[in-house]
Amino acid sequence: MSWKNTEKNYGLLSITFHWLMFFLIVSVYACIELRELYPKGSDPRNALKMWHFMLGLSVFVLVWLRLVARSLQLKPESLANMKDWQNLLAKVMHYLLYIFMVSMPLMGWLILSAEGKTIPFYGLTLPALVAENHELAEWVEEIHELVGTVGYVLIAIHTVAALFHHYILKDSALRRMLPGNKVSR
Repeated sequence: MSWKNTEKNYGLLSITFHWLMFFLIVSVYACIELRELYPKGSDPRNALKMWHFMLGLSVFVLVWLRLVARSLQLKPESLANMKDWQNLLAKVMHYLLYIFMVSMPLMGWLILSAEGKTIPFYGLTLPALVAENHELAEWVEEIHELVGTVGYVLIAIHTVAALFHHYILKDSALRRMLPGNKVSR
C-alpha cells in the first residue's frame, strides 16, 4: 500500500491520520467523562483532566498536519454510486469535523488561559492565549461543552454513514479507509 492517495484509494498517510485522530478524540472524551468517577481534587481525577488537556492539544497539532498532508495529495474520486447531494453532505460533514477538531482544543486552551491555569503539553507549559478572566473562562467552557456534545453527534453520524455504506449499500466507502485495502471504484 502506498503512502499517498491515488484516484481510487486513500494512502497509508491519510488512513493513519484518520484512525489516529479517531483514537485520540475517543481518548479525550474518555478522560473527561471518566474523571467523574473520582472525587474532586483526587489524584486520578486530576490526572484524567491533565490527559484530557494534553490529548486535546495533540488533536490540535495533528489536525494541522493532517490538513497539510491532505492539501498536498490527490483526493480519491467519489464513489460511482453516490449522488450529488450525498457528495455535498459528505463534504459538509468533513468540514464540520475539521472545524470541530480545530475549535475544541483551541477553546480548551483558551479556558485554561482565562482561568489562569498552566497549559500542560507533555512536559512543556504552553503560553496563555489571554490574560486571566474568569467570566470569559465560564462563557467559553459552556460553548466548549455544547460543541463537545455536538461532536458526539457528528462522530456518530459519520460512523453510521460509513456503516450504512458498508452494510447496506455494500460499496467501498469504509474499506477505502482501512489499512491494506485496495479497492476499485
